Amino acid sequence: MYRPPRTALSGLERSLRAVRTSRSYASSSEPVLRTALFFPGHGVQRKGMTRPWVEAFPRTCKPFLEEMDDIVHCKLSTLIDEGPILQLDKTENAQPAIMAVSIMILKVLEQEFGFKTEQAIDVTLGHSLGEYAALVAAGNLEYAYALDLVRRRGDVMGECTRKAKEESGEEFGMIALVCEQGQLDSLIAAVREFLSQGSEGAKDDSSALPAFQQISIANVNSKNQIVLSGSFQRIRNLLVHIREFGGHDPRAVELKSRSAFHSPIMMPAYEFMKKALTPEKVTFPGRVPCISNVTARPFRSKDDLMQNLARQAVDTILWWDSIKYLDQQAGCRRWLGVGPGKVGRNLVSKEVGRSSAKGGGVWSITEPHEIEETLRDLEATAKEEDK
Repeated sequence: MYRPPRTALSGLERSLRAVRTSRSYASSSEPVLRTALFFPGHGVQRKGMTRPWVEAFPRTCKPFLEEMDDIVHCKLSTLIDEGPILQLDKTENAQPAIMAVSIMILKVLEQEFGFKTEQAIDVTLGHSLGEYAALVAAGNLEYAYALDLVRRRGDVMGECTRKAKEESGEEFGMIALVCEQGQLDSLIAAVREFLSQGSEGAKDDSSALPAFQQISIANVNSKNQIVLSGSFQRIRNLLVHIREFGGHDPRAVELKSRSAFHSPIMMPAYEFMKKALTPEKVTFPGRVPCISNVTARPFRSKDDLMQNLARQAVDTILWWDSIKYLDQQAGCRRWLGVGPGKVGRNLVSKEVGRSSAKGGGVWSITEPHEIEETLRDLEATAKEEDK
């Protein structure tokens, strides 16, 4: 069982002071966003992922999980802890579980270690589903409201997938395509050319097809990875086409999802979110900026946040563009991932690595034993930048 050392809190306090002192500004109106807090998306759920946290920090985690169960009106905490995994993997369970556990870990940092998000962090972002946790951390959405939205949106998304399967008899999900360095733009162009002809090769726009017949670019994750969403068979047909006629032979990796997220199949989820998001439940500005998945830029207003958070259900997730913006334009040097799994950290590390500039690094906190070293590193890099 992990027990945090008594010196960890004082080390964190020094780190926070150093981070705050190290911030610089390009102008009085344009802050340099030095430290980013990011959250994972769908697919990182696993049975038992809360257990080490409850054992190490029962004072914070037990009441948090009880509150989670009350919000979603079921014993989600038991499902997370005991499974069965087939039930946990369902969209309506996996998504609130991931979002809640991400915020629970952040609460551990805040309540057990004195971490002050609005002082230690300059900007938040989340990959797909992770955007909801990012908005909670940024102060734009209250946790209970956001979790309720995620659960109800998950119910709608699960129904979208079931309906598409009934109408088509096909299986749906997401497949990542990994290409050679420098080939991403050409690969995307080849995919879009195929889609512009309709999935059966007819000279009509694929958007005119029924939703279940469409393929979408769901995510642009890195400089050599995109994710396609839709019918598995139709995605495989597309792969055959671009390998034969498009001059590409990307490696295809089936993702841990049986839903076609960020595609026209999810239009009912978009319509649900447009109605469910209400102005009085959204705070703008928040404590810190939050990056939109749809625009790869900070949300600009309350209306912008509401519109683009709803659109996220059917639009492409511009993760790589978000990372590039923060890294190359906003001056971000420290990247802290919080939540289950290592996927988010791996995607960020792949693009920015450990910055050659002073004070740079990428870390993630997915297990209790990672906290102490991460806080030490944050303190050390902040001091490096301060020199």
